[in-house]
This record gives sequence, structure tokens and C-alpha cells, in this order.
Amino acid sequence: MAFIDFSRGEIHCKIVYYGPGLGGKTTNLRYIYSRTSNKIKGQLISIDTGGDRTLFFDFLSLNLGTVGDLRIRIQLYTVPGQVQYEATRKLVLKGVDGVVFVADSMKVQRERNIESLKNLSHNLEEMGMKIETLPLVMQYNKRDLERTNIPILSVEEMERDLNAELHVPSFSASALRGWGVFDTLREISKIVVKDVSRKILLERKEEGA
Repeated sequence: MAFIDFSRGEIHCKIVYYGPGLGGKTTNLRYIYSRTSNKIKGQLISIDTGGDRTLFFDFLSLNLGTVGDLRIRIQLYTVPGQVQYEATRKLVLKGVDGVVFVADSMKVQRERNIESLKNLSHNLEEMGMKIETLPLVMQYNKRDLERTNIPILSVEEMERDLNAELHVPSFSASALRGWGVFDTLREISKIVVKDVSRKILLERKEEGA
């Protein structure tokens, strides 16, 4: 749930990048951070887990206009993909306003994509939220592998596996090369800001009734 900091006149919205391990969540945030002006970004914080490239979480704030007299700031997080970090994933998801599900296009990752999406749905349910109503965007990452000999899933296959029931916006991307990264970010930010704005304005209307 968005946090309102009245002392600063800001609404803080939380977007979490979720998905299987080594799927490109951290690469997304690192690319966004490297291409974003210092004037609108906060500090990027990372905690490496021992022995692999997965980060515990990343944090980034972006100014995105106002709702009434309140400025909107977006906070971006990633979650670790490995099973042993389940408790951390749940912790990072607390208070989430929107999710980018980063799926790995490699064929060998097909089942892990599906399992990770089910895990997201389960964790949201434990928090009293539903994946069907939460702002969500799919990103099909590593599409640059189409130019290699590595077997990858088609976008149509990934849509059937992950988005056949949800029908949320989806983007092909290469977080490593930057393709689709900002398209994904713009879409989830737009959906989250619209959703949070609606809730805040509704609350204010009810308070004034």
C-alpha cells in the first residue's frame, strides 16, 4: 500500500521486480539506474548473497508528478529468485503497489517461470492480495538470445504459460542491452500511479462525505 509522507508532501509507491533466479530482475534495475538522471534518482542499495549474482534487493526512487498537492515517488525493488530466500521475497513484497514479473526466455527456464508466478500469487494471497487485481506487467527477458544458438521460448509460448488468464500488458526485452526496459517501467508506473491516485481520491471523498 502506498505510503503518504505528509512532512515531505510525497506519496511513495512500491514496485517489485519478481521472477525466477538469474532471470534479469537486477539487470533491469541496474540499467534503469545507469540511464536515469541524478536529479530524480535515489541511492541504489544492493546486498549480494554469498556465492551467486542474486541481490537481496535494490532500491530506486523516481519522481513522477503529483496527485493533488502530493508528489509521487516510485520505489523499485527486486526479490531474490532462489527458493532458499522465500522469507526475503515475502518481506520485500510487503506493501507492494505493483509488480513486474521478469520471465526468462530460455527454454530450460520454462518450468521455473511458471513456478515463480505461482509463488508470487501464493505470497500475495498470504498478504490478503490477489494477483488478478494487483497492477502487474509481464516482461519476457533475454529476447536477444534469438540471435544465438541457445533454445528460447517464443513470445506466444510465454503468453500461454504466464498470461493466458491474467491478460496483463507484456513486453519483450533484453535487460542486458536495454531493450524494453523503460517500456516496462513506464507501463507499470502508469498503472500503479493511476491505481494509487484512484484509491487516494476515493479515500478523500469518503472522508469529506
